[in-house]
Amino acid sequence: MNNKNLPQPWAHEHVFLGKAHDDSARRTLWVLLLTLAMMVAEILVGYLTGSMALLADGFHMATHAGVLAIATLAYRFARRHAHDPHYSFGTGKVGDLAGFASALLLGVVAIGIAVESLMRLVAPVQIAFDQALWIAVLGLVVNLLSAWLLAGAMGGHHHDHHDHDHRDHQHHHHGHHHDNNFRSAYVHILADALISVLAIIALLAGRYLGLSWLDPLMGLVGAYVIARWAVALIRNTARMLLDTTDAPVATEIRARLDEFAGLQLTDLHVWKVGPQACAAIVSVVVPTGISVQQIRTHLTGIHDLEHLSVEVA
Repeated sequence: MNNKNLPQPWAHEHVFLGKAHDDSARRTLWVLLLTLAMMVAEILVGYLTGSMALLADGFHMATHAGVLAIATLAYRFARRHAHDPHYSFGTGKVGDLAGFASALLLGVVAIGIAVESLMRLVAPVQIAFDQALWIAVLGLVVNLLSAWLLAGAMGGHHHDHHDHDHRDHQHHHHGHHHDNNFRSAYVHILADALISVLAIIALLAGRYLGLSWLDPLMGLVGAYVIARWAVALIRNTARMLLDTTDAPVATEIRARLDEFAGLQLTDLHVWKVGPQACAAIVSVVVPTGISVQQIRTHLTGIHDLEHLSVEVA
């Protein structure tokens, strides 16, 4: 009889996708479709009417559509290959790779806005205030609708924090439930909304107060804020991609092992393998009477610890 396909007590999977993975994927897809529709409409109307402002904003929307497409494809790839044995620890970090790429693009956008704003401060250009205001307001409406669609998934992630209130409270302050792929899409929407708000303020000031210089100044402010968001996102995704130690989980493992009299911890590796999953390799020297199974059982239930390997010297 062939027992290869029978479930074994030691068998386990390496699917470490976030709990809100599928919901976030659906919402991101809807926002992508909305952005694409807005992009096509602006480019088409801009071409038919000869409006450079509409054309420029349409191509600007295309950059955000590209970022959202990366996020959407990352969700699909992670789900499709979740059980692929080629990925030793699953595809839980595909979103972090996409988030890192998106953060770099966000940084490029910030630099572009800053350069253009500085050029306009040095050499002011004529602004069609009425047309630009209409475009800025329309862009803000689309961004607010997109943010509302994504906020539902953000709420789901936030709720997940409170599902574990009975666990160690320290974990709620270390970003354990951050889906960096989703965050990258959300930050791009917020960045675009910020640009729209600042543009509306500057255009109103220019239209009614004659303060045309406020437009490029607001551009510099927006570029600075977006750059800060980009740097923060790069840091978070880089930590995941470089397998930095998850300090809260490592601290709890050490504390639980200290409860074994005479046990010596010789090596410990703890890293994230998904938005809500950690893996750990624990190397110990154990006194007589303590088994590996006892150690594993004692470490069961640690928040986010989904994959544990115990080595006994």
